[in-house]
Parts: sequence; structure tokens; C-alpha cells
Amino acid sequence: MSEYIRYTRDGRIGTITIDRPAKKNAMTFAMLGDFIAAVHDASNDESTAVLIVTGVPGAFCAGTDLADLSTIPGEQRGLRGSAEETDKWWPLVQCSKPTICAIDGPAVGMGAEFTSQCDLRIATTNARFAWNFVHRGLVPDTGAGTWLLPRIIGLQNALRLLYTGSMIDAPEALRLGYVLDVVEPAQLADRVHALAEAVAAGSPHSHRLIKSLAYEGLTASVPEHMARHTAAMAASFRSDDHREGVAAFLERRPARFTGR
Repeated sequence: MSEYIRYTRDGRIGTITIDRPAKKNAMTFAMLGDFIAAVHDASNDESTAVLIVTGVPGAFCAGTDLADLSTIPGEQRGLRGSAEETDKWWPLVQCSKPTICAIDGPAVGMGAEFTSQCDLRIATTNARFAWNFVHRGLVPDTGAGTWLLPRIIGLQNALRLLYTGSMIDAPEALRLGYVLDVVEPAQLADRVHALAEAVAAGSPHSHRLIKSLAYEGLTASVPEHMARHTAAMAASFRSDDHREGVAAFLERRPARFTGR
């Protein structure tokens, strides 16, 4: 993709790696554009069943590169698209694939926002999290901190982190239910890939529908949700993946899903 953003694939598992260790993976505007493009590519890659988002060892993303930000006029900063262009603000939520965040280092500001946008999160003992926007006179820059974070850890815990901008360590993130697990750095790749393999064994057709139902359901009424649910069930019964899943069970073999 670019000098600092890499998209690779190992079998059914895709990985986006932020690779700017000298700056703790701080994001420039150019890098952000490349990152969003990489997520779009992964979302459209039929060979990828699950997407891992990570940084080089010892780093995740230290937020926006403020030296780069200072070159952008104030009224233009942070406005990467209109409010309706959610794929630019929340590319990882909009991604059609399940996403797993592997965090080995600071996830601050925009970096913390990226972790909130992922479906599943695993951290190492090196991980730190801070939504420090109040110390820059800002609000959480993708909107994930004020919409997703309260739904992940609860309103009071989220507001404490947002109001104070405090840094929390990996054990605190685990206590809050923000991450699934905390491991030693040397164990991160194996732990994340084991989870990715378990996810990738499922039907991509089901994954797309489940992700959409779960996120849309966060603000839907029960009748709205059930209308989407029954449509998804009907689509599932018509799918090749459903037929393959039943056949694989009856024939006592692993399923060979195609996502159709």
C-alpha cells in the first residue's frame, strides 16, 4: 500500500500493519488515507475472511502526528469527509469482515479510536490506551470514542476516560472489558492468529450479516432489528454457505465456505 501502511494476507487471514516505529506509528494525513484505502481493499478482498489490525512490535498508533497537523489550516483539520461518509470516519466498522485489533504499545488519540472500531481486541502488557482529546481542545476525532466506547465499557467508565484523557494500562483495559485478553508481547501473534483462525472457519456470508445486525442493532428498536433479522435469516437459508454448512455436518467434514 505505502511506505508506512502494509496489507498482507496469509491464507484467509488479512493483516494491516502500521509501520512507522520512529514516530510510534503516529498518523499523518497521507498515512490515514492509505490506512482507509487498505481497509477498503481488505473489505473487498474475497480471499480474506478476517482482518487483523496491528502495528510493528512495541507500537500501535500514538495518534495524529501533530507536526503534520500543524501544516493544515485549523478549519480543515480532521475533516476527512462529510458526516454521511462513514466509511472514511469508521472504516473498520464499515469493513465487511470481522476485525481483530492486536495492540502492542500505546494506542493514543486516533490510535485509541481505531481500537474501538475493531470488533475484537487483544493487548500485550506493553499496551496503553488514552483518549486524550480534551488535552488538545478536541473531541474524539472519529466519533468512535463518544459513540462506540460507551457501548463497549459503559457510559460512566467511558466518560471518565474522555473527560480526563487519562492513560490506562492493559490490565485496566481488561478489567473494564475493553480487551478480550492481555498476553506477553512474544505471545501476541500466536494468540491473535489462533482467534483469527477460529473466526475464519465460519461462514463469511454469516459474518457479514452478523456484523451488520450487531452494529445496526445498537440503536435500533426491537421491531426494526427483527425486520432486519428475519431478512438476514431468509437470505441465509438461500445461501450457498448454508447449504455447504449443512452438507459438511452431515458428511462429517470441515466446511468449505465461499461467502455466497
